[in-house]
Amino acid sequence: MIVRIMGEGQVELADRHLTELNALDDELLAEMRRGDEEGFRRTLGSLLEAVRRLGEPLPDEALEPSELILPGPDATLDEVRDMLRDDGLIPG
Repeated sequence: MIVRIMGEGQVELADRHLTELNALDDELLAEMRRGDEEGFRRTLGSLLEAVRRLGEPLPDEALEPSELILPGPDATLDEVRDMLRDDGLIPG
């Protein structure tokens, strides 16, 4: 799966990591629904760090279609709300 972090680039991520990422996504979604800005910041940072750690960065010149687009680390709660689907940022 090709994942883009807005403002950073793309990484290739094995499907076996989706369970870990979905757990963070579920936590992020719950914090957003509660309006927990501090928890949102912490969990968004953890989610992005996990994608960076688990994924293999693609070269900057690679222009692969992204299957998943995640907000950058400075995204606001409202900006991320606009990106959400019913099940969060990550399908599944």
